Amino acid sequence: MSNENKQTKPASRVPVDCPLIGQNGNIYNLVGIAAKTLKRNGLSAEASEMTEKVFGSGSYDEALGIIGEYVNITSVDEPDEDIDLRMG
Repeated sequence: MSNENKQTKPASRVPVDCPLIGQNGNIYNLVGIAAKTLKRNGLSAEASEMTEKVFGSGSYDEALGIIGEYVNITSVDEPDEDIDLRMG
């Protein structure tokens, strides 16, 4: 087997949980939450890199996959206290 196609997740050194399941599924909303989570955990460079890759992606599914490379996607059942879940 070849390891050429295996890539290390960019933020895998520091797993960061991000409550995206149950959020408004708009990709701008999701990438914003993920970027804020990364920045709050001292990963500003990764947040910028992820955002650039997401907006350069070719599909919604690809964009979600990119977000998942940078954060551990979790449920909003236990929301982060810094995320404003109110509509409007």
